Amino acid sequence: MIATGVIVEYNPFHNGHLYHIQQARKKTAANIVIAVMSGHFLQRGEPALLNKWQRTRMALSNGADIVVELPYPFATGQAKDFAFGGISLLQALNCSSVCFGSEEGELSSFKTTYNALKAHEEEIQTTIRLSTKNGSSYPQALNNAYQIISKKYNLSLLDLSQPNNILGYHYYEQIQKHQFDIQACTIQRIAAGYHELINAETQTIASATGIRKALFETHNLASIEGFMPPASFEILKEHKNYANWENLYPLLRYTLLRTIPQQLTAYVDITEGIEFLFHKAAKQAETFAQFMQIVKSKRYTWTRIQRMLTHIFMGYTKQQQQEVSMPSYIRILGMTSDGQKYLSENKKKLKLPLISRVGKTTDPLLALDIRATDLYMLATGGGEPGLDFKTPPIRL
Repeated sequence: MIATGVIVEYNPFHNGHLYHIQQARKKTAANIVIAVMSGHFLQRGEPALLNKWQRTRMALSNGADIVVELPYPFATGQAKDFAFGGISLLQALNCSSVCFGSEEGELSSFKTTYNALKAHEEEIQTTIRLSTKNGSSYPQALNNAYQIISKKYNLSLLDLSQPNNILGYHYYEQIQKHQFDIQACTIQRIAAGYHELINAETQTIASATGIRKALFETHNLASIEGFMPPASFEILKEHKNYANWENLYPLLRYTLLRTIPQQLTAYVDITEGIEFLFHKAAKQAETFAQFMQIVKSKRYTWTRIQRMLTHIFMGYTKQQQQEVSMPSYIRILGMTSDGQKYLSENKKKLKLPLISRVGKTTDPLLALDIRATDLYMLATGGGEPGLDFKTPPIRL
């Protein structure tokens, strides 16, 4: 059986994701589609709209055969760490390929850009350091360095200001850097852009960002129904505890106020005195929106600030980060009968231990995912602690 992989969040699963799975299966001639999916906290530093088992059901109902969890440090990491975690798990699962959506739509541009940037790596890093020293955010500095190199050497490079191109580049980069035995393929992202708002009159595909925005602003499920496969929409309708930072803010605020600013520096990504601003903002802001208005700046992107807050909320320290180098297990969240057959056939060939039921663990990576579930459920009222121990893989 041939398996292709996708690295996803499904926040929530929409028509664009359905198209992605269908095209991934078609372009790679795969029998099996394996989705490596983030758990309860996501790459942009925010809680998932629905819990990981609800999103697993969405995926399995719409063409995925196996869903495995991307551990917390990779799911909430920078693009290169997110990519490394996902590709590592697909490698461990013996996937022959990974298929990702991109604004570019052609793999040749990813190859050209990787080779060009590798050849000028030292010059790029010097430019990035100078830009960040002068107050640019890291993504701005990175894109600026790419533009300078492109013009200086007359290179035709990817547009790395586009979010899916950025992730796609890092997928390709990690495959090359670690010599993974996986072929990369990309699919043209269609219709709505990453940050576009939804337009029910002219579209059937909208970004997950646009769908979430419409849901929280209108509180009208009918306004987003046309952008989701029927099975996904039914799962969304079943659950009313839709999570966002406003749900989590009371607990975050408590955490910030009970901790002296100097102690906040123990958490991942907290640097340059921003801990004092967080503490001050927590005293003043009654809502998460108010908090972000106080702390946002040109130096820190919205996403970077949210990641910092996620790590504070989770209690994820720099010391813990040092202990994490790569995924240490494959956590199965769900599978179809075909997915189960694939795992049975490949069980002895898998490159990491397979976990279907969680028991007592000493693995620090798995302990973080268990903590993420407990805190997510506590903040959203979605269930009692310990669900990781009580919930078997979903089977469809």
